[in-house]
Amino acid sequence: MDFRLSEEQQLLKQTSREFAEKELKPIAGELDHSAKFPTEIIKKLAELGFMGIPFPEKYGGAGLDYLSYAIVIEEISAVCASTGVIVSAHTSLCCDPIYFAGTEEQKQEFLVPLAKGEKIGCLGLTESSAGSDAANIKTTAILDGNHWLINGSKLFITNGAQADISVITALTDKSKGHRGISCFILEKGASGFRVGKIEDKLGIKASSTTELIFEDCRIPKENLLGQLGDGFKIAMQTLDGGRIGIAAQAVGIARASLEASIKYSKERLQFNQPIANFQAIQWMLSDMATQIDAARLLTLRAASLKDKGERVTQQSAMAKLFASEIATKAAHKAIQIHGGYGYTKDYPIERYYRDARITEIYEGTSEIQRIVIATNLLK
Repeated sequence: MDFRLSEEQQLLKQTSREFAEKELKPIAGELDHSAKFPTEIIKKLAELGFMGIPFPEKYGGAGLDYLSYAIVIEEISAVCASTGVIVSAHTSLCCDPIYFAGTEEQKQEFLVPLAKGEKIGCLGLTESSAGSDAANIKTTAILDGNHWLINGSKLFITNGAQADISVITALTDKSKGHRGISCFILEKGASGFRVGKIEDKLGIKASSTTELIFEDCRIPKENLLGQLGDGFKIAMQTLDGGRIGIAAQAVGIARASLEASIKYSKERLQFNQPIANFQAIQWMLSDMATQIDAARLLTLRAASLKDKGERVTQQSAMAKLFASEIATKAAHKAIQIHGGYGYTKDYPIERYYRDARITEIYEGTSEIQRIVIATNLLK
């Protein structure tokens, strides 16, 4: 197995790293402090083709692959995890289901502007009674002539406040359980649709996390995504790809923690020598580096298999589970290495710690990932 990146992927990695260092690093702390959505940064990412990396050029994308996408998400997230998840949710959770389940007309109308970065996307799946139990949604969609009439609400929606296009799930036949769930494409400005509460979060503060409210919301009949009753299946396949994005985000956060710790340990003097000379510090750094490499390899394996057209439910769950838990551990160790300084806002370590924590929760908690993995093992 060849673990080397192609020449094109290496160039993409370098380009995305240079962009993150030049454009994001100087403002990442302020974005976190102000909780301001990085509109201008997203425009620049769109100019680079980073808002539609794994989609064909005929649909507005960069014509690359999911492996390239994972590489870019890691590089962006290593500097600003908020921006990383904005791109990830847009790409994995909105663009991808339209790409694999949409009609040609839907792809031309919705995917093209999304992949070009002219519009921002989100996925509306989670509800107050349907978090880990994603099949227990209450939002309904009833066909009324040439329109679907949607009622209900969604919670914790990444990009919800900015999204021009949303992929949402709703019950079209309550008697069929999860087989009665369908997917729809919703445009901002639809009658009866509004953004509700905007959450004040522990981390990833520059990305919006909102409530979406539907009160007799009317959308065109042709905005049904896939077949009637295929919504749960589409959502689960979407999360397979989405978990690769979150795994890559987690690897980026973990890597940032390690790099900051290496730098600090060389500079910090105690007992007349750098603390990097102490075995206790060296062991922490060694464990962090080894675990981060393992998380990256799991992530890139899942992305590579997705590029080959394989179903990656187990592999993406493994990558997301391991990478997210390593991100939290790496940030924890980074604070320990920095000592009291790591607990202050003078250093970015406390931000890494806050940003890392959500990766164990969204797009399926660590507990759900373990259930997914075990279910696949026991088939």
